[in-house]
Amino acid sequence: MGQKDVEALYKHLDTTAMLLKRDLDVSYMDALIETGENIVDGGQIKVEDGLPHEAIRQQLTTSYQQINLKRLTTDEIRQAFQLAILRGERTDAIQANHQMTPDAIGFLVAYLIENLAGLNDQEQVLDLTVGTGNLLYTVLNRLFTASGVNLKGYGIDNDDTMLALANVGARLQHPDVELFHQDAIEDLVVPKVDVSLADLPIGYYPIDERAAKFATHAETGHSYAHHLLIEQSMRYTKAAGFGFFLVPSLLFQSQEATELTKWMTSATYLQGLLNLPRELFQDEKAQKAILILQNKGGQAKQAKKVMLGEFPSFKDQAGFQRFVAEISEWKEKNIAQ
Repeated sequence: MGQKDVEALYKHLDTTAMLLKRDLDVSYMDALIETGENIVDGGQIKVEDGLPHEAIRQQLTTSYQQINLKRLTTDEIRQAFQLAILRGERTDAIQANHQMTPDAIGFLVAYLIENLAGLNDQEQVLDLTVGTGNLLYTVLNRLFTASGVNLKGYGIDNDDTMLALANVGARLQHPDVELFHQDAIEDLVVPKVDVSLADLPIGYYPIDERAAKFATHAETGHSYAHHLLIEQSMRYTKAAGFGFFLVPSLLFQSQEATELTKWMTSATYLQGLLNLPRELFQDEKAQKAILILQNKGGQAKQAKKVMLGEFPSFKDQAGFQRFVAEISEWKEKNIAQ
């Protein structure tokens, strides 16, 4: 019944979002936020200046009355909301840096965090580029399902639409998260956390004066936002804490990589760089990797051999299992317990 319930919830989300999109003359994403808020408010419909019209309100009410979130698990609710967001990305032609992190990648990040970071109940996870929340919520849900660990999450984003979607997702799923609308390169109000993660946007950060406070800033011109965000994430991660970042596979081959490497060597241990399966990317140049850093301090130490490699195709189950076994063996030899 699980998958059928996911599909049923998605259809209600999509149908009601489309009704609101047309009647209110707004984007799909804004309509999805509106209908999500209506659902978490028990089907109460917000009316302003007579909108939505009475006929639309009746259709919305009928659809909301058919939704039973208690039939679904937390992760099934996330999946249904994710499908609606994917529909919104296509409908609204969302730019690449705002597109949601796919589940397949989220599961790999969650696996690495579970096996390398060894988190316990009530420890904390930070995502400085939380967007719609899908990566953070995937990790929180998977670690609870796999290990029974309840984690506290913090998410930051400067895009109010993306953050509103993350907030609706949180209200539907009820993870223990706090979300903040701000520039992640500014001083943050979050505490130091046990693990940082992020699907990093690629591009330049426009405020040079703010970037100048970071070791990874460019000597001339604008700095790479993803370099600054890696440094900022690790600033807000505890001693010996881990960072897991989705980065371009060619991260260290750019002209700007020198300052990033200098900072990384001085402040952290580079523990791994694992390319994601090539099948996930249409263009080889767009391939991403999971960068694994660990802050110095505590019992942390540099791995004798940095974990390098590429995840096999998801279709190659035997190869994937071998790769997972290699990661476990690497951890036993290199990561302090």
